[in-house]
Formats: sequence, C-alpha cells, structure tokens
Amino acid sequence: MMVCEYKPGLEGIPAAQSSISYVDGQKGILEYRGIRIEELAEKSTFLETAYLLIWGELPSKEELEAFEHEVRYHRRIKYRIRDMMKCFPESGHPMDALQASAAALGLFYSLRDLHNPAYIRDSVVRLIATIPTMVAAFQLMRKGNDPVRPRDDLDYSANFLYMLNEQEPDPLAARIFDICLILHVEHTMNASTFSARVTASTLTDPYAVVASAVGTLGGPLHGGANEEVIQMLENIGSVDNVRPYIENCLERKAKIMGFGHRVYKVKDPRATILQKLAEQLFEKFGHDKFYDIAQEMERVVEEKLASKGIYPNVDFYSGLVYRKMGIPTDLFTPIFAIARVAGWLAHWKEQLAENRIFRPTQIYNGRHEIPYTPIEQR
Repeated sequence: MMVCEYKPGLEGIPAAQSSISYVDGQKGILEYRGIRIEELAEKSTFLETAYLLIWGELPSKEELEAFEHEVRYHRRIKYRIRDMMKCFPESGHPMDALQASAAALGLFYSLRDLHNPAYIRDSVVRLIATIPTMVAAFQLMRKGNDPVRPRDDLDYSANFLYMLNEQEPDPLAARIFDICLILHVEHTMNASTFSARVTASTLTDPYAVVASAVGTLGGPLHGGANEEVIQMLENIGSVDNVRPYIENCLERKAKIMGFGHRVYKVKDPRATILQKLAEQLFEKFGHDKFYDIAQEMERVVEEKLASKGIYPNVDFYSGLVYRKMGIPTDLFTPIFAIARVAGWLAHWKEQLAENRIFRPTQIYNGRHEIPYTPIEQR
C-alpha cells in the first residue's frame, strides 16, 4: 500500500491549476492574470480588476461601462433580507452577519443553471453589487438606524463609503479605498479561496460558495488579522514600548500580528503600496501616532527576524488606512470580503470549467479492533 506524506495545512501541495493570479514569494511579486499589482493599483479600478480576474482579460471601454452599469443598478438588497438583518443581535460580528446574509441571498435565486453564461454573469453582478450594501446596512442597523440607500451617481467605492454614514467621501479617500479593494481582491490558493473551490466543486450555487468563503475569511489567522494589528498597536501604546513588546513576543514564541506570510519571504508588495496610501491619507487628514509605532515595529522586526524571511504582510498597514477613514475596526475583515468576493467568483468560474469534486485522503492514526463496551460496564 502506498504511504502518503502528511503535510500539515496541505503546505506546498497544489490543489488546482489556475491562471488567475501568481505569487513569487522570494521576489515579492504578485500578478493578476499576468499584470503586476503595482500597475493595477496605479492605473486600474476595482471593478475593472474584478472583470479582469473573472473573465480573463481587461475589458474594452464598452465592456467595462456595461459591467459598471449592471453593478450600479443591482446594489439594492431585498427588503426581506434587510428585515432579517434587523433581527441580528447588535453584538454579533459583522462577518457573521455577512455570511448569513450572503447565504440568504441565494434563497431568492435558487436556480442553479451553471452551464448558462447569463446565469453566471447575473450571479457575479449580484454578489459584487450587494455585498457592500449588506456590510454597510448591518453597520447602521446595529446602531438602531435605518440603512442608507445606495446612490446611483457614485462609483463603487465612493458609494460604499457613503452608505456607511450618509456623507459623500473625499475623492482622495474614495480612490485610496478603491486601491485597497484592488490589493485585497485575489491571492492564489489561500484558505478562503480553497474553501470556495471545495464548495464550488459540489456544484452548489455561487451564494453558498461565497458564504463558505466568508466564514473561512473571518478567522484571525486569515482575514481577521488586520483587526488584531490595530488592537496590538493600541496595546503597545508608544514607540518606546515597541522593542520590549517584540522581545517579549520572541521570548514567548508568540505570533506578531501583521508580520510573516506563508508565501512571501520578503515584504509583501501589497504592504508596500498600503504604506504609501496611509502616508497620503496622513498628509491630507492629519498624522496618526500609531503609524509611528508601526514603523518602529517594522524596523525592529526586520532587525531581529529578516533572516527568517519575516516582514510586514498585507494586514499590517491596511488597518491604519481604514482607521484614518473612520471605519470601525470590526468592519476591516468585511471590507476584505467585499474585495475578495470577485476573486472567489473568478475561482468559482474557473472551477466550473473543468470540475472534479474535491475528495482528499487522510492518514489514519487511530486504534484498531477495539471491542464494544456495554454501557453498564463503562
């Protein structure tokens, strides 16, 4: 009998062939469909990048305008979903609310016509359009307020920021937020994407695919890390406390949130871009003392751990950007999900093209031939 080598977390084991994104962890390269992330962040928009990932090519002017139009006019959510969300506990985490709402959306579109391009496009548009509305709606409703209706005259990112507090955002903040979505939209076979592909391989509907991925993204070792970075910076409190904090973590072998990556052995290219975005925000809207703490942390961690390939990842600076925009800490991960929905849907579409249900094996390490013990003898 062939003996399989056990790899905890399936580390290094290919789970699929994909042409969606590419990472070179040694050189700090991230590409979407062959285009470097730096170029997309500078020149593209989130919806254009989403189109690129899902359909494989950059859209023409007409194709992009049609896609933007469809998304713009599908932003509103069913009143029954809104009423359901009103019943969620105010203390519930927004990621749990988003997972439930995404799954509920599928109840209204239960047809699974997975071979119909029109069904696939409609599902893509509906999910990309409504997920931000759900996030913003829950944020307001848990405060006892009615949700803000989407504005058809605002673009994707500006509309989401508007729905959070019914104030039209500063153009710079809206553009920076859009770039943040580009940076978070896709990253090869991460945990939530793998979850999405496993769910997709059963040929269920895309709403269940997204709901399963949202549930996976919510964990602190995946999307939830950016929340913990801000909590860590607040606990450190000052630049003077950085070195003792890091030395204590190293002594206890505790994880330093926002540092290290399963793939990158250099600074995450997304972290480099996010750091520059944070500086733009601080220059216009005022400095944040926690940025000084973050910079000192990066210096000390590099001094002590660069030899082990541990550098800032995407979570380290993203929270500082969102914090400066006035976004609550527990919305950081739902915002990650707003972006990553497009990546999950790209993998859903790719999985359908040559589908085979995932059925990995296991290595059994339990006992054998154990006799049953009657209950009165236990």
